[in-house]
Order: sequence, then C-alpha cells, then structure tokens
Amino acid sequence: MALLERVTPSLRTDSAKAGRSITLGAVAVNAFLILFKFLCGVFGHSQALIADAAHSVSDLFTDVVVLLGLKIGRKPADEKHHFGHARIETLASSVVALALIATALFLGIGAAWSIYRHTEYHPTLLALVGAGASIGLKEALYHFTVHIGRRIKSPLIVANAWHQRSDALSSVAVLLGVTGARINPSWHILDSYAALVVSFFIIKVGLEIIWGAVGELTDTAPKPGVLSKIREHTLSVNGVIDMHDLRARTIGGLHQIEIHIVVDASMPVIEGHRIAKEVESRLMEEIADLGRIIVHVDPAVEGKKPE
Repeated sequence: MALLERVTPSLRTDSAKAGRSITLGAVAVNAFLILFKFLCGVFGHSQALIADAAHSVSDLFTDVVVLLGLKIGRKPADEKHHFGHARIETLASSVVALALIATALFLGIGAAWSIYRHTEYHPTLLALVGAGASIGLKEALYHFTVHIGRRIKSPLIVANAWHQRSDALSSVAVLLGVTGARINPSWHILDSYAALVVSFFIIKVGLEIIWGAVGELTDTAPKPGVLSKIREHTLSVNGVIDMHDLRARTIGGLHQIEIHIVVDASMPVIEGHRIAKEVESRLMEEIADLGRIIVHVDPAVEGKKPE
C-alpha cells in the first residue's frame, strides 16, 4: 500500500496578519465607544446608554482573547504539534461565545429587572447621538470583521464579528428606548423590552458558535453533502476502481480527510502515485475549505477486499 499526503500551501501567516489587523481596529473602535457612550449616558441622563458602554468593555476583553487565539492558533506545525495549533483558535472562539452569552444574560436580566421595577429614565438628545453613533460604527465593524473571518476561514474572527454586532443590537435597543421615552415619557419601558428581545438573539448566536466549536473539538465529520462530493469526485478520476475508509474532520474551519483508493494491482508504482496526485488535485479544486489530504493507494486483489 502506498501513501500520499498533501497539505495545502500555508496561508495561515498572512491570514493571521489580516485577522490581527481587523481585531486591532476593533480594539480602537471599542476603546473610543466605551468613553463616548459613557459620557453621553452621564450627560444625556440615560442609564441604558451607560449600561451599553459597559457592554463595550466585554468587547475589549474578547478582542484580547481573539488576538491571543490568532497568535497561537495560526502558528505552523512544529515538533510538539505535528498537526498545527488550529484547535487553540477553536478553544478561543468558545471563550468568545461564552462571553457573548454572559453579556446577553447580563443585558436580559437587567432588562427584566427594569420591567419588573417599572424603572423610568428621561434621556436627552445627547443619548440619541451616542446610541446612533454606536450603531453605525459597530455595524460597519461587524461587516468588515465577518468578511475577513470568512475569507481567512477563521471561526474565531467570525465569532468576534457577532460579538461586535451584539453591541450594535444592544445600542438599537437603547435607541428605541430613548426615542420612545422622548416621544412619550410613559413609553420608557420600550427600552427594557427591546433589550430583552435582543438578549435572546445574542444567546442563540453564542450557542451556535459553541456548538460548532464542540463539533471541531470532538472530530465531528463534515455534513453528508461534503462527504458525498468527496466520494463523487474521487471516483471520477480515471484509474480509480473503488474507494473506501473515508475519514474526515474539521479543524480551524478547514477539512482534513483521509481516503483509500483502489487501483489496478498490475500497474507500476509510479502510475499509482500519479493517480493519487490527480485525486488530490481534483478534490482541492472541487471541495471548499479543504486543508489536509492523505491518500492511501491500495491494489485491487481479485476475491479479496483491500485493507
């Protein structure tokens, strides 16, 4: 049995730089918004905006986690980590998701408590300006971050993008509440109800991110559609008689697969090698997010199943 392994040309260093750049930009935006929203909340008489500023502090925390996760998780393989460090990035995305859920619980409990106590606030126009600026900046940051995360195949960056959007959504709740309170003081409770709805949405996103991370950490196979495409394209290569023992998992957003192909037992070794290389190239072209391929070449033995 011959064995052939291929790893895609590593772009992890460049992708780590792109991830760090967008995250450092997020650090600057979040630092500005913490101060800006806090001052607008104090001088604009909006407790909701002050709480929203506290929410932005959690964004700074997750940005630090993301920077550490990228620094370690995108390092190449070494003597102690033969398959690289991508699981570190997966773990970091779990931490971000937990922070997301904790933030949502904090907002939701605070909103429920305000509803129960019928807390009243009378914000000024300055509070509207603070909430509006936060929405614009954080929504733009979300789109930039999620674009980079998807481009470099980083679940950690995508998770952090959703954390940025959670801040924008909480600011939407603040904006609705402040606007309602200014239109009619008796509508002050709208702020709390809107925040409660947003908190449930954020929890849903956090749980989805954690579920994806658990799937990677437990070596869960890709979706059946991906496995079917791998089988289809492998068997389409000229010279492949059959295939078996397909194994696949996802690490750091990239699929790693191991496959056995069956070829004519009488062909030269060099020809079996060529067919295996063609299988690799075909799968690299046709399967998205493919990272590592190991191809075993087995001879077709009449009356005996290849091992």
